[in-house]
Amino acid sequence: MATIGRKTDTLGSKFGFIMAAVGSSVGLGNFWRFPFTAGENGGAAFTIIYLACVILFGLPVLMAEYAIGRKSGQSAISGVETLAAAEGKNSNWVAMGWIGSLAAFFILTFYVVISGWILAFIPQAFGGVFGGFADEAARLTAEARTLDPNAEEVTIGAVSGANFDSTIGNTGGMLFALFAFVAVNVFIVSRGVKGGIERAATILMPAFFVLLIGIVIFALVVGDGAQAASFLLSPDFSKVGFGTFLAAIGQAFFSIGVGSCLMMTYGSYLSADTSIPRSSVIIAGADTFVAIIAGFAIFPLVFAFGADVAAGPGLFFVSLPMAFAQMPFGDLIGGAFFTLALFAALTSSISLMEVGVSWLEERQGVTRFGASVGVGFVLFMIGAGYIYSTSYIDFADFVTGQLMLPLGGILVCFFAGRVLSRKTMESEIGTGQVMAMWSFACRNIVPPVVAFILVFGTLDTAQNNGWIDLPAALTGLLGPNAAG
Repeated sequence: MATIGRKTDTLGSKFGFIMAAVGSSVGLGNFWRFPFTAGENGGAAFTIIYLACVILFGLPVLMAEYAIGRKSGQSAISGVETLAAAEGKNSNWVAMGWIGSLAAFFILTFYVVISGWILAFIPQAFGGVFGGFADEAARLTAEARTLDPNAEEVTIGAVSGANFDSTIGNTGGMLFALFAFVAVNVFIVSRGVKGGIERAATILMPAFFVLLIGIVIFALVVGDGAQAASFLLSPDFSKVGFGTFLAAIGQAFFSIGVGSCLMMTYGSYLSADTSIPRSSVIIAGADTFVAIIAGFAIFPLVFAFGADVAAGPGLFFVSLPMAFAQMPFGDLIGGAFFTLALFAALTSSISLMEVGVSWLEERQGVTRFGASVGVGFVLFMIGAGYIYSTSYIDFADFVTGQLMLPLGGILVCFFAGRVLSRKTMESEIGTGQVMAMWSFACRNIVPPVVAFILVFGTLDTAQNNGWIDLPAALTGLLGPNAAG
């Protein structure tokens, strides 16, 4: 293989790498996306499929991305292009780097908006807004019944939903929250890998885990832990379809951070003496653990206080505040919970931003500060568009999480397992049983199985949403069309 030019900046320690990599994985995928996705897909059945997807698909792709990144020592786009050229392969493989990098960017465009919502909810919680939901519901009910004695009672859930609508409908406040969150990201990323990303992760992640454990204990004591455990651990596979598998793969890739070239970028900062297989297991395991534990922080409260487990994205911003409004110390716990979510969101968002900044920094005449400000400006402008039209967030989440990330994972595995030489990959992953298992998974399991689920899962989702009518040959497999 030809000589490859490398970055000079690397993560300072193995602990710093683990904290930064875990921080990049643990984020809104665990706290916002996993609970509502599990709720929409039957709970335990989805959880089991999700765990299988992490082991069978997420872990091999994670190892492949780290190996590609460390071998090239460059940004994802430049690294793929350089490795393909060094192996004498088609230069069009650079498209893989572009697909993953664009997925990271488009995820970040709505990620920062949702993080802005979280930022807006923190002062609401600590300021006692949630605690006033019951009084507001009683007031509105009394007001309605003065006009019509038979008027229905206004519920706490209705007040919580109205609060969410008014919060995100306050465009001035949301633009300020978006600007503040993006500005913090720009500040951290512009300070570099050691001085910015690694330092932030080593401070935020330990604080995150302390807060998480405390909230889980409180949720299990105050909430309905038994029903939450049954929901998350007792499967009903009758509700499982291709769409469930697609959602599980998308969630695994979204949560771990693979398919978006994020881990490829982090791999380029990885020291040569760090074991990629061991680090990958630690990071995938920590991310999965946090996702499950987040379920036990959320669902006991949701069940105990009558919220809707299948509320979709609103589970986080409507159902949970409704639960906090009815529990002892709800304002304090709610504030701590949304602070915890903000920590998780920040450690992931700086990682997603690093994908684009890393590539721009390699361009001649572009400084890290300039690249960070440029990416931040574009993020703010697109995020402002989402604030004025939030309906596009669900669509962007579907396209990136359930289409682009699985496609990126297929391409990464094919590139690492079949395009790059075995000798190249052994130099990063090692030899022996682990290498043999990884190679088999990347060559024979991940691409065909994920491709199959991607195609049929997308058709199933499109059919269930009434976007398309499938021919009779497929309705026997995926169920009747909406009009059938």
